[in-house]
Amino acid sequence: MKAIIVKQPGGPEVLQIVDIPTPVPGDGDLLVRVQAGAVNRTDILARKGATSDFKKETARLGVEIAGIVEQVGNQVATWKPGNKVMGLVSGGYAEYAIIPANRAMPIPEPLGFVEAAAIPEVFLTAYQTLFWIGKLKENETVLIHAGASGVGTAAIQLAKKVAKATVIVTAGSAEKLAFCKELGADYAINYKERSFEEEVERLTNGQGVHLILDFIGASYWKRNIQSASMDGRIVLIGILGGRETEPIDLMVLMGKRLQVTGTLLTPRSDEYKAELSQEFAQKILPLFTTGEIKPIIDRVYPLEEMSLAHIRMEENQNIGKLVFGISE
Repeated sequence: MKAIIVKQPGGPEVLQIVDIPTPVPGDGDLLVRVQAGAVNRTDILARKGATSDFKKETARLGVEIAGIVEQVGNQVATWKPGNKVMGLVSGGYAEYAIIPANRAMPIPEPLGFVEAAAIPEVFLTAYQTLFWIGKLKENETVLIHAGASGVGTAAIQLAKKVAKATVIVTAGSAEKLAFCKELGADYAINYKERSFEEEVERLTNGQGVHLILDFIGASYWKRNIQSASMDGRIVLIGILGGRETEPIDLMVLMGKRLQVTGTLLTPRSDEYKAELSQEFAQKILPLFTTGEIKPIIDRVYPLEEMSLAHIRMEENQNIGKLVFGISE
């Protein structure tokens, strides 16, 4: 099968398409003929050598796919060849991928493979951070940074539809801000033109927000604390703005009784991902069928042009997901 590998860390040019053996599913696995997949920040980190992938001889990238079940493991009774599935994988930039049967999800009608491939990583991350970690309750206020990103567009929809939350987002262009509002954001702040912490204070009448989803990290640390309400929660998902902060005044955290949690989905255990996938499939997938929630796709690339997708993501040009499709 054709697959993308990385032999050494580097820029988008190190992505190589090679022929490698088709994997064989284990007893509890599915072999999926990949029809589409998507690009995520974790792929870029892996390509640059910032993850443990380079302990291997070559790195296989790609953490989510959508496709058709080709073969099932000996102990799998819940799926059969021909089923259309999506989910979290390792090595998804390929014509075939292995997925544990207990974390495969059915593709909701009437979505196609390209749309389905835009769901698993970002919507599971958004669901996890909003509800499992962030404990978002009905009618609370949430601040979502990088609102036009894949996770951001997913989080806006989930916060509005599931929790009926007041949603404030940040983004860096008028186009991105307008799109976030179309998705349901109540307020959109251009972080390049206005101080988001001052806007949050104004919009919440000085009360602050109950929950913050932050992809930026160090450069937003103090400003997030200022924006948080009493008993607020801050969930750190990324470090686009740096990983090391200035000295922290712990008394501020104590005084506001803040909870700060860091999380990454990709390194989580198979059991955790399976439980998350199953709950998401049960509670949220019906909303895709009814059209109340939708995957947001920026561009679709052939597998051979994945370097262009990486460049677009690194330059923060995308609104929503960057997807690749594999033609028959």
